[in-house]
Amino acid sequence: MIAGGATVGAFAATVAGDRVARSLGALIEPAASPRTPTYHSRPSLQIPALTVATHEVGVAPGLIFLAPYNAPKNAQAGALIADNQGQLIWEQPLANLVTTDFRVQTYKGRQALTWWQGLVEYGHGVGHYVIADASYVPLATVNAGNGLAGDLHEFLLTDRGTALLTSYVITHRDLRAVGGSASGTIQDAMFQEIDLATGKVLLEWHSLDHIPITDSYYPLSVDWDYVHLNSIAVDSDQNLLISARNTHTIYKIDRATGAIIWKLGGKHGDFSIASDAIFAWQHDARRQANGTLTLFDNGDRVSRAVVIDIDETHRRVTLQRAYTHPSKLYADSQGNVQVLPGGNVLVGWGAQPYISEFDSSGELLFDARLGTNYISYRAYRQPWTGRPAGAPTIVAERAGSHTDAYVSWNGDTRVARWVALTGTSPATLSPLGSVPRTGFETGMRLSRRVVKLAVRGVDASGATVGTSELIAV
Repeated sequence: MIAGGATVGAFAATVAGDRVARSLGALIEPAASPRTPTYHSRPSLQIPALTVATHEVGVAPGLIFLAPYNAPKNAQAGALIADNQGQLIWEQPLANLVTTDFRVQTYKGRQALTWWQGLVEYGHGVGHYVIADASYVPLATVNAGNGLAGDLHEFLLTDRGTALLTSYVITHRDLRAVGGSASGTIQDAMFQEIDLATGKVLLEWHSLDHIPITDSYYPLSVDWDYVHLNSIAVDSDQNLLISARNTHTIYKIDRATGAIIWKLGGKHGDFSIASDAIFAWQHDARRQANGTLTLFDNGDRVSRAVVIDIDETHRRVTLQRAYTHPSKLYADSQGNVQVLPGGNVLVGWGAQPYISEFDSSGELLFDARLGTNYISYRAYRQPWTGRPAGAPTIVAERAGSHTDAYVSWNGDTRVARWVALTGTSPATLSPLGSVPRTGFETGMRLSRRVVKLAVRGVDASGATVGTSELIAV
């Protein structure tokens, strides 16, 4: 028997291939899978994927995109794609660096992966942004302009061929109005719009030019982070929405001039806000197609994802819906809200290591947890087809009267079955049997008489999508 209960030869094979399979004993049973995150075929990949607690009917299509960090000592961190079972699809560990805001965006008319990588200092990032193709090969490295460092909080590609990104600079300021010194140090929160083709800075916006220091709720400190800009979004009229955590305010910004059009929330907001719609320390403000605004309300005791209605004519805000975790999680930082096609809502709980999906009525459909100590700044569910540039990786281990082989292909989303092959050279390969793909790494057990082995990945239609090298067993 082979994995999945199919009999030997239950796959497309030539008569010659059947003879080889019979003579070598073919596949006799599935091998035990190694415990995640230890993979026989890729021992260098060790970021834990997800533990899934809830997976109900109605979950939206797509894979989960995360960038776990805050790893335990000597553990890995980096970008991660997982499926609904919590199984790894792709990971990219980056030693001594943090990855954030990992997701799928559109670049030059095609789907691409984007992320920030760098170091975290004073609560903001010092690094750059990467755009990669479906083979996980970088297409572009994007830096902030005017000599600034790219910050971890936002990297948004627009339909204008530009990128919106955040940056911070520590400078001196008279802080006596808030009980500080005449020459205090403060973080100037900034964003830029960059032309991706030329790197030209089209807009550079400074919080110290527009937001009074007295609007902050954050305690005064050295290198005071009085605003903490954490998201930029394009509004329906092509102006910009920015979220400032430490003023509890969403600002609408004129994209041409940088002027503030209105302020939502905070000490001097322009809107009357219903009591159940008031938010604090928020993240990820986004305008939705129906005109509502979504944001992650970190709150003071219980965090939530909220959908609010904004009446810009009468300057009134009401709550449409709020989503809270069954455990009443409180995330004192980070977090995001993604409205999915069909109306479901995905919530990344930021400083709490959870990812949840709700239907439009608020029913929890999916809930998963990251590995011990890990957190992810944001989480996304998005469609993705991965076509790794390299070949599948295979290893084989003699074990008494049989041989256990393990195959994986970091980043591939197409393989449905793995076909074991043998031959004297890559040109003479014949099939031994096949097993269904079972997560990131698939195990198979073979007769000891197999002395050369390769593995071919085939998709659901039976088409070949990749073949490993031929190895000696």
